[in-house]
Amino acid sequence: LVFRFTGLKEMVTPEVLGRLLEACGLWAPAAFIAFEAVAICLFVPASILIVLAATLFGVSWGFFCGWMGAVAGACLAFAVGRSLGRDFVASMIGGRLEKYDNAIETNGFVTVLYVRLLNCPFTPMNYGFSITRVRFRDYFLGTGLGAPVSIFVITFLSATLKNVWSSGKWEKLVSLEVFFALALFVFSFFIPFILKRIKAGRKIKI
Repeated sequence: LVFRFTGLKEMVTPEVLGRLLEACGLWAPAAFIAFEAVAICLFVPASILIVLAATLFGVSWGFFCGWMGAVAGACLAFAVGRSLGRDFVASMIGGRLEKYDNAIETNGFVTVLYVRLLNCPFTPMNYGFSITRVRFRDYFLGTGLGAPVSIFVITFLSATLKNVWSSGKWEKLVSLEVFFALALFVFSFFIPFILKRIKAGRKIKI
């Protein structure tokens, strides 16, 4: 919301951010992680930030920075949400997590992990979890282990397409690497159905 209504959206472009990170030198990854953490708290979509990380750093460092930034942003938003209080946060995100509240109290880690693997909107879930009974340790571990799946898929696909774009060789769009990246992306949409089947088979109470 801050980016949308203050003009920061036009100012913070990949080119501008790239120049700033270049000026940071060896501290560029740490600078991006800090930027992503703050941006996530300001409701900038995590997927956009992950694409940006892949574009700037490539697959390996892009994945690492995207993952660390997402976890840092999740923890920061959780702390902010706990400080603001349940009523205020609920007014921002609605009752998205009400159906999970009881399960979170008894099995917080599994519930957080499950929600993260479902690819639910990242920032609303950060604030949403802050007003539930989940312990920070369970929230941190569930986020840290659940978020990397979608982050890797987005990073790999974005970096692959960026390399094709940079090379100018459009025939590379028909390559094993691109097909693999697209296959991973498509597969990510089936993860919720797979998890629901596993949940139904094992009768996990989430």
